[in-house]
Amino acid sequence: MRLAIMQPYFFPYIGYFQLIAAVDMFIVYDNIKYTKKGWINRNRMLQNGNDMMFSLPLKSDSDTLDVCERELAADFNRDKLLNQIKGAYRRAPYFAQTLLLVEQIVRYEEANLFHFLHHSIVKTCEHLGITTEIGISSSIAVDHDLKNQNKVLALCEAVGATTYVNAIGGMELYSKKTFQEKGIALKFIQSKSFEYSQFGHAFVPWLSIIDVMMFNSVDAIKECLSSNYELIEGE
Repeated sequence: MRLAIMQPYFFPYIGYFQLIAAVDMFIVYDNIKYTKKGWINRNRMLQNGNDMMFSLPLKSDSDTLDVCERELAADFNRDKLLNQIKGAYRRAPYFAQTLLLVEQIVRYEEANLFHFLHHSIVKTCEHLGITTEIGISSSIAVDHDLKNQNKVLALCEAVGATTYVNAIGGMELYSKKTFQEKGIALKFIQSKSFEYSQFGHAFVPWLSIIDVMMFNSVDAIKECLSSNYELIEGE
């Protein structure tokens, strides 16, 4: 059984969904520290040929809290965010069908950051035909005081994983030998370039999945999800 584990992100790039589609079970961390400068509550979209940041405003709170303890700001203006997205992509070929999904996600009435993001990931997977089981880390019976590789190994063993797949950026964090000693294969996913027309401008890569869905059919995205990457052995 192939397993991947990641933090939740807001409309992440296509590589995140390639990782989900490449495994049998995908665990989303909820009991992990919120990182202020990461991608948990923000991402990039296309605006007049350039990338532009968009984000979920959060209630002011301690930066030491876990993702599951953070909340969206009470004054989060959902209409403003939707209007930004509409303005950027109104002429995109798959605008109408993608906007339906984006509106369903952005208008979701949930104050808790993790639950809001979890809902967005699940709904995007449904839209793209990804059937991978999605679990939540805190619901799995392991020692949640464990950190880093030890936490990953504990989760792998708890769900019976035989292969652990991680994003390529984490290659230096994990030891192939340590995983092998537990009877678990270690692999890393390397996304290949996926270029498409963005209103005739120079291509801006690795934007939010919103950008991918606005310019590509679901069938084309499914093809990319299933084959446009390599699985590399850990070292």
